[in-house]
Amino acid sequence: MGFIMDGIDAEAYDRQYSDRQLMRRIGSFFRPQVGRVVLITSMIVLNAVMDMVLPVLISQGIDEITGNQTATAINTLVFLILGATVLSWCFNFVRQWYTARSVGDVVLQLRSDAFTAVMSRDMSFYDEFPSGKIVSRVTSDTQDFSNVVTLTLNLISQVLLVILIVGYLFAINARLTWLALAMAPFIVGAALAFRRVARRTTQQAQRLLATVNANVQETISGISVAKNFRQEQTVYDEFSDVNEQAYQVQVRQGFVFSAIFPILVFIAGLGTAVIVYFGGTEALNGDITPGDWFLFVQAMSLFWFPLTGIASFWSQFQLGLASSERVFALIDAEARVVQIDNQPTPPLDGRVEFRHMHFRYTEQEQVLNDFNLTIEAGETIALVGHTGAGKSSLGRLIARFYEFQGGQLLIDGHDVRCFDLDSYRRQLGIVPQSPFLFTGTVADNIRYARPDATDAQVRQAAEMVGHGDWLETLPQGLDTAVGEGGRGLSMGQRQLIALARVLLQDPAILILDEATASVDPLAEAQIQEGLEMVLEGRTAVIIAHRLSTIKHADRIIVLQQGEIIEEGSHASLMARRGYYAELYDAYFRHQSPDYEVA
Repeated sequence: MGFIMDGIDAEAYDRQYSDRQLMRRIGSFFRPQVGRVVLITSMIVLNAVMDMVLPVLISQGIDEITGNQTATAINTLVFLILGATVLSWCFNFVRQWYTARSVGDVVLQLRSDAFTAVMSRDMSFYDEFPSGKIVSRVTSDTQDFSNVVTLTLNLISQVLLVILIVGYLFAINARLTWLALAMAPFIVGAALAFRRVARRTTQQAQRLLATVNANVQETISGISVAKNFRQEQTVYDEFSDVNEQAYQVQVRQGFVFSAIFPILVFIAGLGTAVIVYFGGTEALNGDITPGDWFLFVQAMSLFWFPLTGIASFWSQFQLGLASSERVFALIDAEARVVQIDNQPTPPLDGRVEFRHMHFRYTEQEQVLNDFNLTIEAGETIALVGHTGAGKSSLGRLIARFYEFQGGQLLIDGHDVRCFDLDSYRRQLGIVPQSPFLFTGTVADNIRYARPDATDAQVRQAAEMVGHGDWLETLPQGLDTAVGEGGRGLSMGQRQLIALARVLLQDPAILILDEATASVDPLAEAQIQEGLEMVLEGRTAVIIAHRLSTIKHADRIIVLQQGEIIEEGSHASLMARRGYYAELYDAYFRHQSPDYEVA
């Protein structure tokens, strides 16, 4: 059992909603559909009336045949039965048509809200939770939600049919009707007994489906690594384990849902047997006509089917409630980066000041403790230090990708938490170590920073990086197709495109996170030429692994365990022969043109 339960725990942002809260939330999505809902409800009522009329007409036909009525009366009855059947089909068609439209619109809105929530989540959210599981909520769970909405509308139809049938049965024979109703609580009770176990099992199945999606997505994303190390079998074995878990949980889910309906049918069969016995006895005694007895038996069939549907609905309904709960939890996940105001960001000069900054990723991972640093507008600083010293964290904090726990971050003297993040980030340029490119062309990716940029502006930005020489290495220049994530291009070409994208954006503050760490010397030289153009007149924070980018900085900040232990120019720090000089000798000296191998 432990094997089955592994990996299906709730995510940290999951929350519990009551059925009433979920129904109220689901109902809010239907408010714009009031007109259609009224029409659908009308069609449901008319369809239920026609479904009730059919057994009544058949009952009258039986009485007329036993009473030796004329052929004309029987023909008229046949015509009425055909008419009722056609009308029932028409009403049902209109209902189904507009139901599909309404449900489609609601799911469209729900999926849009979920995707909007995904776009607004902080970077820390994606560091903590697998993207495959998030995708599952936006796609699979919203689809399951649409299924439960359709079930709900069908339920309304069945409830109306039960009400009409019960009313008519009372008009025929109150005693037999009370006998039928006496069996109803057993059906409803049996269905409700499955309610909690069905909800829990459904949630587990959906969580495990999200785990499967996450596993497949991660495998496909890293397929090149798997093939490079010939680990296809290992990857397959990992997938098989997850797939086996999914199988076990889905078998349990199938057992729960397949067990409820036979039980309901068994109880309904007992009820029908009771009605047939007592109703047949009264028909033989002449208390009711054969037609009324037939009508009662037929009506009971119509009564049990929607009643069992209504009862089993609560078990099936848990699938939709569990799905909506997961989607709403994603939408309602609390942001960790919290702005205290929403002021439009004015044109920035680029002065950055950390004041008594405290920051940690987790309770056990303190990164900055009472950290202070001022970066003047237009200044280029390089951050150096061992892995985990806090270099990348400073860049992420400036970009407001993460929330700090204490102190202040001032941009041009303004608290960064007061800015509208959209307008603030438009004035930030970020070039990561492994830039992501979207499917399209090189020009499309450069234009990503400014969708309104003209072709001439895109070309100008591209030619300003490395004098545009790198464009000649592309088969179709700016029209060269780019695969998913930048496939088909070298890492150096991706970096040059990323620099051109930032140059077109024209930001006030630029963050280069190890932008030349993974490129060859030729690409590094081209990138360095591009950097000189990109850095001009801008505040720049360079997280560097290359000597070339460090030596051109106005100031070098040496970090160790989140603290500044040295700062100054390359020459002054080397003359001091301190921690930076040790780093230089260990990691950077071999990159110097005058370096000689001993």
